[in-house]
Amino acid sequence: MSAPIQYQLGHLPIKDHVFSPDHSLLAVTKDTKVEIYSINTANLAAKPKLFTVLAGHDKTVTSVDISPDGSRILTCSQDRNALVWEYDGAANEYKPTLVLLRINRAATVCKWSPDGQKFAVGSSDRIIAVCYYEAENNWWVSKHLKKPLKSTITCLSWHQNGVLLASGSTDGHVRVFSAFIKGLDEKPEPSPWGSKLPFQTLCGDFINDTGAWIHGVAFSPDGNSLAFASHDSSIGVIYPEGEGLPPKSIINVKTNYLPFKSLAYLTNNKIVVGGHNCNLIVFEGDETEWRESRVIESQKDLTKEAPSTGDDEDEEISSHQALNMFKQMDLKGRVNKPSANSGGNRLSTTHQNTISSVKVFSGNQVSTSGIDGKIVIFNV
Repeated sequence: MSAPIQYQLGHLPIKDHVFSPDHSLLAVTKDTKVEIYSINTANLAAKPKLFTVLAGHDKTVTSVDISPDGSRILTCSQDRNALVWEYDGAANEYKPTLVLLRINRAATVCKWSPDGQKFAVGSSDRIIAVCYYEAENNWWVSKHLKKPLKSTITCLSWHQNGVLLASGSTDGHVRVFSAFIKGLDEKPEPSPWGSKLPFQTLCGDFINDTGAWIHGVAFSPDGNSLAFASHDSSIGVIYPEGEGLPPKSIINVKTNYLPFKSLAYLTNNKIVVGGHNCNLIVFEGDETEWRESRVIESQKDLTKEAPSTGDDEDEEISSHQALNMFKQMDLKGRVNKPSANSGGNRLSTTHQNTISSVKVFSGNQVSTSGIDGKIVIFNV
């Protein structure tokens, strides 16, 4: 397998990232700003060039997404706002358009619908705002999905029909809503999720065994199943039967890894998951069974592996050395660990810190962003 492509974009944490559909642009969140990079599509390994910085938010930017046609960039922030940025060729810059979210808490996640006519913004206000453009006022207005939401929305995923919207939240629930906007959306074809879909119809409400926070949710490419990743290091896959009927199956796969943060479907039968383990894990299955099939990178256990040089007494930090470390920290504001092997605590994975988001790049490739300031493109 070829080595992953890495972009080290500074050392600030990257909470979210997105490539444009043609892969020519990369948007990453950095604190209160969003950096836009141009990508050499003929040579993906070439270092990205910083194109511009979107600086319309005054608190941490929590999520970014690019519209399916690549013309608009959507951002949302803890400042309770979302902005839609469009490129102005004459001014050679991106200009923001106002979004009327009408929320009183942080905006946590945003996603364009598959047709790019609307988008959804999740929040800590126990509300999902479904937004669409109002040309006469040149702004984006919102309709709210509220009941039975009772906690912060952490993740969203649109169904391919552009009407069904899945959400995960900190109460451990995965819910599927209808986000049908009259006059904007065409009536969707019947699916296992339902056929009568007026706005705010609850098409499914699921919870895993432990009620752990849901960090990632995604519809399968055919739209007939839904996967979610939980803070209890498990993934769940739901196969609906039809309107008003219990699901055909709900499969929960428990693991011994650190908690997962994000997941993506590569095919209807293959899911890639990443998180605090700093590695990608691949799961495969169908409505009868899902199982872990492989780990993308070999990984050493830093809790068990000690550096190979010296005696055990030399490898561990004595109380005297620990006291000196604290003195250094107090005097200099920094400290060097007293170890002959300075690389002893370096992870064997490409990411050196939590993987914050996993997105499908193309074919059998996924892109990831990390708290270590890296964007990585993996072959799976």
